[in-house]
Amino acid sequence: MNLRILLASSELFPYSKTGGLADMVAALAKSLARSGQRVGVVTPLYAGLPRKFPEIQRANLHLALPLGPETVTAEVWSTSPAERLTVYFIDQPAFYQRACLYVENGVEYADNAERFVFLSKCVARLAQELPWQPQILHVHDWHVALSALFVRSERDRAGQGSHAPATCLTIHNVAFQGSYPAQKYALTNLPWDYFTPDGAEFYGRLNALKAGICHADFVTTVSPRYAREITTETFGCGLDAVLRARQAKLVGILNGVDYDEWDPERDACLPQRFSSADLTGKAANKAALQKELGLPVVASTPLFGTISRLTDQKGMDIELAALEEMLPAGFQFVLLGSGASDFEQAYQVLARRYPRQVAARTGYDHPLAHRIEGGCDFYLMPSKFEPCGLNQMYSLRYGTIPVVRATGGLDDSVVDIVEDRGRANGIKFQEFSAGALAKAIRKALVLYAEPGLLDWYRRNAMAVDCSWGRSTERYAAVYRRLAGR
Repeated sequence: MNLRILLASSELFPYSKTGGLADMVAALAKSLARSGQRVGVVTPLYAGLPRKFPEIQRANLHLALPLGPETVTAEVWSTSPAERLTVYFIDQPAFYQRACLYVENGVEYADNAERFVFLSKCVARLAQELPWQPQILHVHDWHVALSALFVRSERDRAGQGSHAPATCLTIHNVAFQGSYPAQKYALTNLPWDYFTPDGAEFYGRLNALKAGICHADFVTTVSPRYAREITTETFGCGLDAVLRARQAKLVGILNGVDYDEWDPERDACLPQRFSSADLTGKAANKAALQKELGLPVVASTPLFGTISRLTDQKGMDIELAALEEMLPAGFQFVLLGSGASDFEQAYQVLARRYPRQVAARTGYDHPLAHRIEGGCDFYLMPSKFEPCGLNQMYSLRYGTIPVVRATGGLDDSVVDIVEDRGRANGIKFQEFSAGALAKAIRKALVLYAEPGLLDWYRRNAMAVDCSWGRSTERYAAVYRRLAGR
């Protein structure tokens, strides 16, 4: 049964990206199209996109939608990057022609409520007016979660005559909810009947993610363990009771990896390609990375890496403390990331104090991210919580042994030797502390000292299938269930 599915996301690789959300939605859309579904994706037309991607053209679609007391207009652009796949861009210059997507100089844009209520309205309108009539609207995270409410309100208004699609919301990180003062609800132009504890209201504020959870027909998140975790007080970020109430229609589906983009056998970003059958290129990539980042080119020195947003959630505080404790053991460490200024400065200070062992690069550099995955021996990911995570799965593919905290998708995707001796492909630690991470680093150093065992771990890691095939089928099963509702 082939379906017609419209996805929506505030960011989409390669057009815009701040994190894994952009990668996931792009890969899911491509995989669904390959499986025979008709797929569209709605996302903003951010600054410079038509110039950078000249294949994006005006689609002769115009929107004029109420936003509180005003009417806001937008033009729709589009491109078709693959067969059965169309990307629709919402062109509203006042909202989306900005230097950044959400935050500039560490400060959230003051009109983010307006920007993303409007985006959600555009998504809901296109879901009902595109000529190919999507059967499923699948929205991702709080920025477009209100689309589910707009579709529900249309369904309530039209009754049996409604042609509104079924809706699915995927929560990528429940910590980010789109919470705004109650008066911002007026931007929706909906009856205040929906602004209740069973809907969009949360402790007197508009909560976009909660509105989506309450009004979508189905809710998913990005790993099985995280689906369980977010129904607890510890990980639910205040929405655990809401999620428990919807538990019968909540499922965790582990993200996949786009192996067209992340595969050492064909990765154009690597100085030398390699495979599990021939790992010699792995050593060449390590040497090239050491040289590129100004570290001594020493094959016998273990090389650890991290590519991350620099936030408390990602465990940057315990990583810094563990590195302070363990760097005297003689390994090297490379960082690529940006985020909180105190973390950025702390890593730069660490690099100045240990210039022969630590290299820190602030910002995001996509080719360098590939070279770090391809050249490092170990990948550190000590997250306090991690809905899914993609870098640990990239690391597996590149034979870069992940060292992770056992939470969320990290626990679902990495196998420690104490869990399964035959399939061990990484190192896990349980307690969220610098001491526990330091102990895990010690285990990695012991592993590195045993070349035969390290080689076995690498081959196990590279044999893991994290492709989108199984994940796509699980999403398709959800869609089929919704289409037949």
